[in-house]
Amino acid sequence: MIYLDHAATTPVRHEAIEAMWPYLTGSFGNPSSRHELGDEAARALAWARSEVASVVGCRAGEVVFTSGGTEADNLAIKGIALARPRGRHLVVSPLEHEAVLESAAYLARHHGFAVSEVEVDGGGVVHPSALAAAIRPDTALVSVQLVNNEIGTIEPVAELAAVAHEVGAIMHTDAVQAAGHLDLRIGALDVDAMSLAGHKVGAPKGTGALIVRGRVALEPVLHGGGQERGRRSGTENVAGAVAFATALRLAEAERVDTVARATRQGLALREAVLAGVDGARLTGDADRRLPGTVSFVFPGTSGEAVLLELDRLGVTCSSGSACAAGSSDPSHVLTAIGVPADLAQTAVRFTLGPTTTDAEVADAATAVAHAVSAVRAIVNP
Repeated sequence: MIYLDHAATTPVRHEAIEAMWPYLTGSFGNPSSRHELGDEAARALAWARSEVASVVGCRAGEVVFTSGGTEADNLAIKGIALARPRGRHLVVSPLEHEAVLESAAYLARHHGFAVSEVEVDGGGVVHPSALAAAIRPDTALVSVQLVNNEIGTIEPVAELAAVAHEVGAIMHTDAVQAAGHLDLRIGALDVDAMSLAGHKVGAPKGTGALIVRGRVALEPVLHGGGQERGRRSGTENVAGAVAFATALRLAEAERVDTVARATRQGLALREAVLAGVDGARLTGDADRRLPGTVSFVFPGTSGEAVLLELDRLGVTCSSGSACAAGSSDPSHVLTAIGVPADLAQTAVRFTLGPTTTDAEVADAATAVAHAVSAVRAIVNP
């Protein structure tokens, strides 16, 4: 099997499994308990928090462990908006993950917030001038992804943050797809909050964090015993936090090599598919993109049919965001950048990872040409 769906999830690293194993077995204590087993768990949790903080360049107390990127996005959007008395206006990009868009829609339905979607260009880039046009004096929060999960476009988040801060708005970025590929230091990005997910960097699913500056007020989404300094109640997943911190640290250490390999392999896949498949079109910005994310539309096909044919040929990929699996609607990301709905239905996404080889990339490109040809023969006999 050639696995090219790393943006959906990555294999769990052996180092992460080994790091978490003690906290699933002998060191099983509750970190809130005041005895030796509890103290041992609390120390492990503090170590994990410190490790994550060192990667993103924040204080340990600014790391809130969550069950993943979706919860982190929910906590950021709802928690920051509901705690900000300065205004009831939000700005998001139309390309955001559903966790951001649905959280904003919830605030509009139940709390009277106004939500504006900032304009994007045909490559999916949010330009600072567009954000300046969408922002208002009463804007409480701006949320723009660092990297789009479907088309791989990288946003100029630091420049966008400067625009948001001019009116006193808080800047959040969903950096789930950027971890292990881009610099995550929040000082360099100039953001106030950032969402991360463990299973994109080799930690188990169900792990992640929201990084939120200490000066930012945050209304909890989960209420209870007051864990995570009152920002996220519930007994912490100590083993998961340790695994996440371990995987994130390793991904950061490997980042330069990862980007170099992904740049070479991504370009090879992109050129081979565009040369080998008539009418194939790259989606997303051609230059401002994560190199290991290569997405296409194939006119005259069905993306789901191409996906199934590729699976039969031994290539595992995606027809779009895994979080929207089962939906028959065209990708909201592709339609937002101007791709017609019928063409958006032909989308297929390939995302490379640390285990991808050059030979697999070449074999995958050949398989794509065969799969598209086979589907076109059925759709257009």
